Amino acid sequence: AEMAARLSENRLVSLPLSRIRVIMKSSPEVSSINQDALFLTAKATELFVQYLASYSYKHGRGKEKNALTYTDLSHTAEECETFQFLADILPKKILASKYLKMLEKEKRDGEVGGDDEEEEEEDEAE
Repeated sequence: AEMAARLSENRLVSLPLSRIRVIMKSSPEVSSINQDALFLTAKATELFVQYLASYSYKHGRGKEKNALTYTDLSHTAEECETFQFLADILPKKILASKYLKMLEKEKRDGEVGGDDEEEEEEDEAE
């Protein structure tokens, strides 16, 4: 009966529990993983990804094309306080030429920076 309950429980989650277990075990602080904790972590992750995607879609330009774009996701990470912790994982895309100019400027000034507002238009064309 417990095995049947676990099987039906697993269907409530789309993410593969075995992969999530591997990721959780990669942390040195984790010695063992309770099945309930594994399931709840998977479900919470799934709900978070759904929330990020729907928020990004609703607030982005992708809905004009009925699509969620990387630019929508990176804009959400940059602009929405809730998702700002993802800014390093979802950086704004820039053109290689602009990146090379930034590197040159860094060599001269010792600091990377600059405005990248006009870049969003170019990202959509890719």
